[in-house]
Amino acid sequence: MDLLNTLVEKGLRRELPTREEALAVLATSDDELLDVVAAAGKVRRQWFGRRVKLNYLVNLKSGLCPEDCSYCSQRLGSKAEILKYTWLKPDEASQAAAAGVAGGAKRVCLVASGRGPTDRDVERVGRTIEAIKEQNEGIEVCACLGLLSDGQAERLRDAGADAYNHNLNTSEATYEGITKTHTYADRVDTVQKAHAAGLSACSGLIAGMGETDEDLVDVVYALRELDSDSVPVNFLIPFEGTPLAKEWNLTPQRCLRILAMVRFVCPDVEVRIAGGREVHLRSMQPLALNIANSIFLGDYLTSEGQAGQADLDMIADAGFEVEGAGTTTLPKHRADALAAAGGGCGSQATAGCGSDSSAEGAGCGPHAEAGGGCGPCGGHAPAAPEPAETAEAAANQARTDLVAVRRRGAGTDLAPNA
Repeated sequence: MDLLNTLVEKGLRRELPTREEALAVLATSDDELLDVVAAAGKVRRQWFGRRVKLNYLVNLKSGLCPEDCSYCSQRLGSKAEILKYTWLKPDEASQAAAAGVAGGAKRVCLVASGRGPTDRDVERVGRTIEAIKEQNEGIEVCACLGLLSDGQAERLRDAGADAYNHNLNTSEATYEGITKTHTYADRVDTVQKAHAAGLSACSGLIAGMGETDEDLVDVVYALRELDSDSVPVNFLIPFEGTPLAKEWNLTPQRCLRILAMVRFVCPDVEVRIAGGREVHLRSMQPLALNIANSIFLGDYLTSEGQAGQADLDMIADAGFEVEGAGTTTLPKHRADALAAAGGGCGSQATAGCGSDSSAEGAGCGPHAEAGGGCGPCGGHAPAAPEPAETAEAAANQARTDLVAVRRRGAGTDLAPNA
């Protein structure tokens, strides 16, 4: 297939595909799907080999967000029955992070609901970062706290943060239809602030909110222009009690095409499968590892994920290996550029640095378990629909059977899933 050969050649050269080529990937047929995955896999292996980076999410503050992001279970006015709690203490957050590190995670993503942090919040998160790094040598920490004010990114960097996550989520043209309490430009500004401070910029998207192929291509091209080191790809989980509760628009095949398009447009960055992989990719999750080189381990912000051991077994069974703490995630040219900008992440192999989400994915601040407003956000559930059911058949009915609300881990008395 001439299209795929062209895209592989461009990916190996880090050359940007045309918009027509990116749209053509999303328009491929099911008969061509394995060819699409194989082509994207060639680009993935060129820059990341067969390594899979594990990331672990710690929700520092859950629920009661003043923002109105339609996808989010923590949004203003949400009726989703999620956990709600205020800030975890640094030692509590460090203890929560230890579960993920023990499971093989090399990055801890610290997320807090809200529009953005106060200066006091930044100090609090700084103490948490210090506590985590004291207990876990070489671990990367990504903060996901919402919209940043001037100077806050620098203070997080000085406290030891390696990265900052804030997702664009969708295209500029459709953003106002998803969120009205802040703008697309606000999100871009925060990613730029993180980048300028020398933090590894992590920014991604949410698929499945009713967007067009053109919208998906627009947001991925914008992420490439922002030079994000990590692009978390979230798949909307429509939480009951949110405005997008009936938006079941995704199939496993559609998700694989979206991941492949992201890989072709952003060939040498960390592509992370974030919120919604268990629900929407289902049994095709191992196939997606041929495209993406990073996943979240265990649970998410307000939803349960696949058991951590099941993730480790999946990686091994698919012929991949967990990326070790002594390995640099980013290709050398990106790691060197980040180091030159003043960031430690991605440049020190001995420290296991690399590039990531967030989170959550995740344009954090306003968090979404509805598919990941945050890089690491997203709603996951171990259950899968009956084979005969399709996204179209479920379009007018909220699939609460697929959404397992989180009741364990950080902020609870139950052990985390990692």
